[in-house]
Amino acid sequence: MTFRSRRTGTALVVGAGLLALAACAPSSSSGDGGADGDSTTLTVWSWRVEDKAAYEKIFDAYEAKNPGVTVDFKPFKATEYNKILATGLAGSDGPDVPQVRSYGGLQTTVASGSLVPLDDAVDLSAWDENIVAGAKGKEDGKLYSVPLARQATVLFYDKKMFADNGIQVPTTWDQFMSVNDTLLGKGITPLAVGAKDDWTLPIVHEVLGASRFGGAAFQKSVQSGEKDFTDPDFVASVDVLKGLEKYMPKSVTGVAVTDAMTLFSSGKAAMYPGGSYDLAALQTANPEMDLGVFQVPPAPGAPSGSEATTAGWADGNFAVNAKSPRKEAATKLVQWMATPEFGQMVADDIKQISAVPGVTYSDPVLKDVAANLDANGSPYLLLTDFRYGSPSGTDLLGKGTQELFLGSKDAKTVSTELNEGVMTWFEPTS
Repeated sequence: MTFRSRRTGTALVVGAGLLALAACAPSSSSGDGGADGDSTTLTVWSWRVEDKAAYEKIFDAYEAKNPGVTVDFKPFKATEYNKILATGLAGSDGPDVPQVRSYGGLQTTVASGSLVPLDDAVDLSAWDENIVAGAKGKEDGKLYSVPLARQATVLFYDKKMFADNGIQVPTTWDQFMSVNDTLLGKGITPLAVGAKDDWTLPIVHEVLGASRFGGAAFQKSVQSGEKDFTDPDFVASVDVLKGLEKYMPKSVTGVAVTDAMTLFSSGKAAMYPGGSYDLAALQTANPEMDLGVFQVPPAPGAPSGSEATTAGWADGNFAVNAKSPRKEAATKLVQWMATPEFGQMVADDIKQISAVPGVTYSDPVLKDVAANLDANGSPYLLLTDFRYGSPSGTDLLGKGTQELFLGSKDAKTVSTELNEGVMTWFEPTS
């Protein structure tokens, strides 16, 4: 995500007073469930500053059904959240219910003993196992949190701009390249990419190149040790980005992702490769924009059977602080976060693809993204599988892609260095 005040231009900056709260937050009020007239205040911490109003609306609904319980939602700046949370959980004044990272990002928090195992409290057996994996401890396999959302890689496009220029949504790579050439010839930036922020480049790679390396089939081959990131198909997928650089903003490594989003939302670019987490920010930036999404067709040479795909991953989980004096009430709240009621509000109010199965989507763009993920989903494997050690796969590919665009490295070198880095700690399953 992350999700992502660091990924959007609409995140609010948290004031110094709020940051100070992380180090010495006051304890919540007494009680553990609101029963027998007791009042209970549960603190929920998050890195989603931009979702504060939506979460307050959601927790109002919980409070209405649980008299005596007040949920105090406290969001912090995303880039500082990990340190703030670690400090809070280490002391006695942390949140009752912390929002925690997923997959590899969760493991340090688990290892610290800061979270309550939830296997006996929450049943996620009917959920997508790839999403649930992001909420578990890698070593012990226990469930330590409830997934909030499924994120997906997305190629957004401006429907009106396409229509005004007589462009149809491409279904083949040749058509996709023709769309880019047509737009460039008309003085329009085809692909709004911000390569100054290296964290976004692995996502751009998934949007534009996942079908070239083989998506889910490649993930299985890497997990088993049959293939690695020096595989010619993966190298070719990185080279896809270099081949598309001319359709990106000039001096792309100097363009921030927030600038790229503004370029797109202001009508100066036709397409924006990002994530489903960007939807609300784009709609806020330009409510009149007619947004659409499509999956990029496979580039020439893609593995047999490869098709357009949407990469997905779990983004953000909610857990119970092991030091909370209100663990019973906190567990009850987290249990509610696994219900269709909560999941539907995540879709309607936060504009995220809920991790809860069976949720419906009224927003047409979110509905299309969810449908693509369900029908043609693949894992964002550098996050789902290669963030459990250091250096992480996403860090290596992000920085490597910047050097690719700067011309100091080619696709083979970027892929080789990615492989050498992750193989210092990754162990295939067989």
